[in-house]
Amino acid sequence: QVQLVESGGGLVQAGGSLTVSCVASGRIFSIRDMAWYRQTPGQQREWVARISRDHSTTYVDSVKGRFTISRDNAKNTVDLQMNNLKPEDTARYYCNADITTTDWRINDYWGQGTQVTVSS
Repeated sequence: QVQLVESGGGLVQAGGSLTVSCVASGRIFSIRDMAWYRQTPGQQREWVARISRDHSTTYVDSVKGRFTISRDNAKNTVDLQMNNLKPEDTARYYCNADITTTDWRINDYWGQGTQVTVSS
């Protein structure tokens, strides 16, 4: 019914930059908040950044000043630009969206994730 697909992960050296992207598709009427989370093996999934439909943003303290979340409402996409990456940013990054579908149901959707690895 609705799919979120991430892309753009990869391997980067510490201090480098990477942008991960997510596109939502399917029976979408509207998308409210969109967010990025990350998870490392054995750890709980951690919220990283959130953006509202009107582009208000919030970030976890550990990425403030380094990461920027943005979205395109017309394309149903959300990006996370990551600068000055650190080894501790290594994780699988997941896209999350609060979506109203065409049958007027509101649900929380997740992508499958994209791996970001930062080498020291």
